[in-house]
Amino acid sequence: MASKSKARVAQPLTPFELGVEHHRAGRAVQAEAAYRRALEQQHNQPQAHFLLGALLLETGRTEQATTVFEQGVQLNPNDPVLHTNLGEAYRRLGRQQDAANALVRAVSLKPDLAEASFNLGITLRDLGEQEASLMCLVRAVDVAPEKLKFQLQLADSLVAAGELDRAVGHYQCALALSPSSPEVLLALASALRTLKRHEGALAMSRRAVSLQPALPLAHWENGKSLTEQGHYDAAIAAFHQALQLSPNYEDAHFGMGCAMVETGQLSEALAHFRRVLKLSPDHHIAHSNLIFMLAFHPACTAEELLREAQSWSKRFAEPLSAQGLPHGNTPDAERRLRIGYVASTFHNHCQAFFLLPLLGRHNHSDFEIFCYASVQTPDEVTERMQSCADAWRDIYRMPDSEVADLIRRDEIDILVDLTMHMSNTRLPVFGYKPAPVQVTWLAYPGTTGLSCMDYRVTDALLDPPGASLEVYSEKPLSLPDAFWCYHPLRSDPSVSPLPAASAPYVTFGCLNAFWKLHPAVFALWARVLLALPSSRLLVLAPEGSATERVLSTFEEQGVARARIECVPRRTRLDYLTTYQCIDICLDSFPYNGHTTSLDAFWMGVPVVTLVADRVVGRAGLCQATLLKLPELIAHTEEEFVQRAVALASDLPTLAELRAGLRERIEKSPLMDSALFAKNLEGAYRKAWRTWCLEQASS
Repeated sequence: MASKSKARVAQPLTPFELGVEHHRAGRAVQAEAAYRRALEQQHNQPQAHFLLGALLLETGRTEQATTVFEQGVQLNPNDPVLHTNLGEAYRRLGRQQDAANALVRAVSLKPDLAEASFNLGITLRDLGEQEASLMCLVRAVDVAPEKLKFQLQLADSLVAAGELDRAVGHYQCALALSPSSPEVLLALASALRTLKRHEGALAMSRRAVSLQPALPLAHWENGKSLTEQGHYDAAIAAFHQALQLSPNYEDAHFGMGCAMVETGQLSEALAHFRRVLKLSPDHHIAHSNLIFMLAFHPACTAEELLREAQSWSKRFAEPLSAQGLPHGNTPDAERRLRIGYVASTFHNHCQAFFLLPLLGRHNHSDFEIFCYASVQTPDEVTERMQSCADAWRDIYRMPDSEVADLIRRDEIDILVDLTMHMSNTRLPVFGYKPAPVQVTWLAYPGTTGLSCMDYRVTDALLDPPGASLEVYSEKPLSLPDAFWCYHPLRSDPSVSPLPAASAPYVTFGCLNAFWKLHPAVFALWARVLLALPSSRLLVLAPEGSATERVLSTFEEQGVARARIECVPRRTRLDYLTTYQCIDICLDSFPYNGHTTSLDAFWMGVPVVTLVADRVVGRAGLCQATLLKLPELIAHTEEEFVQRAVALASDLPTLAELRAGLRERIEKSPLMDSALFAKNLEGAYRKAWRTWCLEQASS
């Protein structure tokens, strides 16, 4: 006879098990009640404390979660998971030091607990302990390399620390873990772009666009990569797509403005910068871009430019000046002075052609030279400049307020701005008025608009006697010779024979930045070309729509396209070599060539210039006068055409001029670095004596 099997009776779930079941099912209220019953029955249950605290964190009740975790830790002081979660609860409450203490305890109990190391890294970052934070994040990634958020956070922290090469590796690991993540692709694209690994950056941003075409950030990053590769038309299209998706996307408006500047669409670019300011009135970089580019616009007057610059000062500098403290500098008129130079251009940049000659000639017996370098990627030019300074301060990652404090601690007597409203400006530092005397020089002749900027360096040709000084916010420090002190920093390439001597035509040229060119400039140049029907013109212009606009504009003026050659931006050596193909340069207006004209003279190419009604339009007058070449200076458009035609019609004289121009500029004040340093130091001493007199009379 077969036996009957006994039915098995299901055991009821414990309160803890019931809590877990409710928790997994998303029934938070029931789960919480069950966990609390479990702890009432047996108060020392680490898992119940852990899960109840986690549930409270999930539902935003951080203080209650903290209490639960604290109770759990008291009962189980050697439980690393409870210490980890207590640290996270403290962190969310803003109790960062308590969080760090709890997480240090967790890591000491279980060094391979990746979450504890990760959370400790985040907490230490918030406490400003960047090096220790990175060590913890590295440990977390070493223990759990498969965790996407670990890889991303470490990469982001490495970017913040300036270790971009290492960051790229971790972004690539994150991409391997999540190949279709636009977030990872765009972060990697940004890092590669910053490293100037443009092909990779462009590939990543394009993949992000293909994966998520409705994401404005993807189009913006694509536009940034295209801009930095010089593909301006494609960049404008990318920014346009971003703005189609998000019309108030301020970064896209800013990017569009920058790309349009490069293609010579200045009015349109200014409109985008103004839109950024409407969307974000505190965007001081966009406002500086607006001010700088207004100087190139033919319709903008010096008075309008001053008003815009003063508006910047009122918004971004004067509120900082109100926080300034009295200066403790000793008002001794003849003592050794501390001069501080602030710039982002202490590297291989066109300003190096002026800075190195000066820094190498300073009188260190009378002046102690401090350089405050906001340089992302130092290079060999940076090293050369650093060797010329008495003190070198790396301020790239320092906030403006900290830089101002550093300058004050260094007891700088005269602080010199070298960037004005150009890119990567540190003008807000000057807003704090950290030095008793503040001066601006080099970036471009003009005004910062800052009420706290005491002086601007100029010369008697840029600002002749009787010229209005009402268009500047600063007082003039006028040098007796030149505003510029130039050196090309290389001897090659050599000056070539006159191209027209072996060609059946004269080649005019202009290698100025394309945003200096506009229809009125082209119209004047066309008159020169029409007066010499066999002549040619070589112009620096981006490929694409900009080149087409140049060709069509000349065609409308009656100059055949075949007579115009447009060349893109080139490396320094190739750019200088291009002058070997040019017989005569035609200057732009109302913003003349500055560095480019000096380069042209160095390469033996004379520059015919039209004097304009603003200081940046007197650069050609200044340089030609100092070279004792009045035949290059025109005060009217008719005179400009006459001088260009006369020069081109006398090839023997032109060849003789070409052969001697390099020696001429070398012997002129434009390349006399000892004279320039003496003149500038004299101007500094004059400004300092004035301040000392003011202190004595106050």
